[in-house]
Amino acid sequence: MSALLENFLEMLALERGAAQNTIDAYRRDLEALDEFLGLRKLSFKSASERDLTKFIQNLAKEGMSSSTQARRLSAVKQFYSFLLQEEFRSDNPAMNIEAPKSGRRLPKYLSEEEVSLLLECAEGDTAEEARLYALLQILYATGLRVSELVTLPFPTFGEEDDFIIVEGKGSKERLVPVNEEAKTALQDYLIHRPQFIDGDHSPWLFPSRGKTGHLTRQRFGQMLKELAVKAGLAVERVSPHVLRHAFASHLLAHGADLRSLQKMLGHSDISTTQIYTHVLKERLLKLVNRHHPLAGAK
Repeated sequence: MSALLENFLEMLALERGAAQNTIDAYRRDLEALDEFLGLRKLSFKSASERDLTKFIQNLAKEGMSSSTQARRLSAVKQFYSFLLQEEFRSDNPAMNIEAPKSGRRLPKYLSEEEVSLLLECAEGDTAEEARLYALLQILYATGLRVSELVTLPFPTFGEEDDFIIVEGKGSKERLVPVNEEAKTALQDYLIHRPQFIDGDHSPWLFPSRGKTGHLTRQRFGQMLKELAVKAGLAVERVSPHVLRHAFASHLLAHGADLRSLQKMLGHSDISTTQIYTHVLKERLLKLVNRHHPLAGAK
């Protein structure tokens, strides 16, 4: 069974260009299914639609969110489609299983004042402070995914550059504009960058002496938690992903359109970007109340 799983994951990486995070998530999902089936003396090859349905239903009993259930079902469906194509199965028992109903939650994000407070508290003269400040400025200026941020190559952009090229999910490249504050913060950090390099040089913008050779997303997350404490903000409200949401929400609030935002965030489908429409609704309501000729009329 493990060989089938490895073949499937290899296909995702080579043929579909799936990101490592996606591959890791699918591995966990399918290993959970393998364990579930094993306890019932079943296997990937012998499982029926009823068995797979029970697996999905069991996730709700374990308290997993509807979004996690939906992702696991997606992994199961794609895996069984692969088994069918490779003739390990003569059917796809997952094909007709429906995903759980889920209401889309609004993303968490910080106010503009709270982001300003974080940036203010991050400023400093040490190498660690200069690095954190540059990370924050670039993240808030571009809305990069944390995995994209910590793996930015060196050099990424110069003082005269207004855009950076980012390699996102599925190895797709996109252009993202960068503001002057981020460029200045980066130049200040580059003076200290050699202190984080293990050896003569590093291909990463944010190198480290760890196994990966670059700052990890886990370590950056820890740094943000520590900064939240310093800024007097609730630790659970501050994370790299929350700052990505702040970037998107604040841009929309100041007049950006969804299509432009979709390109900057690297969303392949506009429906993903539409989680931010609550910001647009607030802005449009204020616009109508302020400028419509009958606004305030009785």
